[in-house]
Amino acid sequence: MSKSLNRFLPSFLRREGVAIPVVRMSGVIGSGGVLRRGLSLASVTAQLDRAFADKKAPAVAILVNSPGGSPVQSHFIFQRIRQLAEEKSKPVLVYVEDVAASGGYMIACAGDEIIADPCSIVGSIGVVSAGFGLDKAIEKLGIDRRVYTAGTRKVTLDPFLPENGEDVEHLKNLQKDIHKVFINLVKSRRGEALSQSEDLFSGLFWAGDAAHALGLIDRVGDMRQDLKARYGEKTTLRFVGASRGFLRRQFGASLPGQAGTPSLFSAEELIGAAEERLYWSRFGL
Repeated sequence: MSKSLNRFLPSFLRREGVAIPVVRMSGVIGSGGVLRRGLSLASVTAQLDRAFADKKAPAVAILVNSPGGSPVQSHFIFQRIRQLAEEKSKPVLVYVEDVAASGGYMIACAGDEIIADPCSIVGSIGVVSAGFGLDKAIEKLGIDRRVYTAGTRKVTLDPFLPENGEDVEHLKNLQKDIHKVFINLVKSRRGEALSQSEDLFSGLFWAGDAAHALGLIDRVGDMRQDLKARYGEKTTLRFVGASRGFLRRQFGASLPGQAGTPSLFSAEELIGAAEERLYWSRFGL
C-alpha cells in the first residue's frame, strides 16, 4: 500500500513501522490448580504459536518474570521456543522483568539475546528440594502412622519418618543429574560469553550489571527502547494474550474468599498463593 493511500486509513488500519509480537511469561513454573494456572508448556503453547505465526514480524520478544519452579516444564518451554525459532527462522529476544532465576533463567536462555534491567535478578543456576521432618511431632502427639508398601524404598524421604542417609544420597545424586543438564544448556546457549567464575553455577544470583559481567545476559536495557533502536521509532509491541479457560471465564480472577470464587477452591488457592510467595521471597521480592 502506498504512503499516500495509507494516510487516509483509520489509525488502527495504518501500517507504520513494524509490530513485534511479545509473549509474557510470568509466575512460578509448574502445573497449577483448577483456577490457578502455573507457567507451563500447556499454558504458553497457544501464545507462542500465534507469536511465531506472524510472518511480517522480524523477531519475537519474550518477556520473562519467573523465580523458577519445575525443571521439566522449564525445559519443555525452552525447547518449544527454540523449535519454533528454527522452524520460522525468527530471532528470539528475551527481556527480563523483576527476575529470571532458576527455571526462569532456563527459559531466558531460549533467547538469541537476553536483555535485563539493571535491577533485574538473574541466575540461580542450581537445583533445590525442601521439606519438613515431622517424625518428632507425630511422636509427641501420640500419632501412630501406618504405611504398607510393596518395594523397600517406596517411602523414600517420607517426612513422617526419621531421615535416612541412603534416601538423602539418592536425592543428591538426582539433583546432580538435573544440575548437569541445566549447566550444559546454559553453556550451549551462552557459549564464550560466560565468565570462568566459580560461582556461576553455584546457585547464586545477581543484579543486571553483574549478570552482564558474568555473561549471563547480553546487556542491560529496556524492551521498548531496545526494540525501537533495532527496528525504528515507529516500532510497536503486540502483546499476545493467553486464551481463558471455561472456569476462568465463569469466575474471573477473583482472589480466594472474594465474590465470584467458589469456596470449594479457596483452600487450594490459599495454599498455592503461599507456595508462590515462598518462591518469590527467595529473591527478596
